[in-house]
Amino acid sequence: MPTNPEINALGRDAATQLADVNKTRPQFGALTPKYVAHALEFKGLDSGIYRVNRVVEKESLLDALCSQDPHKFVIPQGFVEYEKQPRELHLSSLSTILNVDTKIADVYSSPYDQTQEQLSLAIESLRERQESQLINSDDYGLLKNVADDQRVQTRNGRPTPDDLDELLAKVWKEPSFFLAHPRAIAAFGRECTRRGVPPPTVSALGGVFITWRGIPLLPTDKLFVDGLKKPRGKAGKTNILLVRTGEAKRGVVGLYQAGLTGDQGRGLSVRFRGIDDNGVASYLLSLYCSAAVLADDALAVLEDVEVGDYYDYAN
Repeated sequence: MPTNPEINALGRDAATQLADVNKTRPQFGALTPKYVAHALEFKGLDSGIYRVNRVVEKESLLDALCSQDPHKFVIPQGFVEYEKQPRELHLSSLSTILNVDTKIADVYSSPYDQTQEQLSLAIESLRERQESQLINSDDYGLLKNVADDQRVQTRNGRPTPDDLDELLAKVWKEPSFFLAHPRAIAAFGRECTRRGVPPPTVSALGGVFITWRGIPLLPTDKLFVDGLKKPRGKAGKTNILLVRTGEAKRGVVGLYQAGLTGDQGRGLSVRFRGIDDNGVASYLLSLYCSAAVLADDALAVLEDVEVGDYYDYAN
């Protein structure tokens, strides 16, 4: 019998010309969950400036009289000193112009509106850049604003439970979350497995995360490994951050401009710029953001974290 007999019937290629095709929205592989922007507490600004007024640090803000102290009879007097030149943070802007050919938008917008899909991807792209700036900006990025005495070196390169405990000793007042590259989180998981203390998990922010001492480890590829989002080899070094967030907790606060014209969400504006003589519509997308560390002990970093150590558990 012939193995591939010809079928005397309409073929697939011709038949699909009459069939409806199910399709997806445009898929952008570089998009991430952007957990930093979701986990930080944000504050909307009226004028684009945020002044961080700090008290001059002393052992005690004010002396006080204890009624049980027989050697003191006079109630101490004093006042709480403020910094005379507090830091002011100005919002940074991220902007891009999106062009859409109106002929394409008119003809090819079913079932998905081409203009809306283009705007959606452009907005996501800006949000990705914002996520990176919140971590890496030379001005307001978390990595650049860790105080010197809040920097911790790993004991042997690998991220161990002891190392994360050292971070918790630095940010011990209501810590909110760890932040690490997925490779660093995997490396920490291996260290926990090797010691027989697998970390529990927690559901939060629409995902499931491993935790240490009840604090979730949130993944981000914006904490680079050897300066790369996707390191080429197995080895490499990175950092792990521990953050306390919230203005009431004197933590890290994300900042954005409130009340924008064309407001499309926290600090994001989309404005129609018009249509040129060739029928191309353009839109200006602007995102205004920054971050403030209200107290030094709201932020700590574990440096020189090696992500490439593996173990043969069979031995």
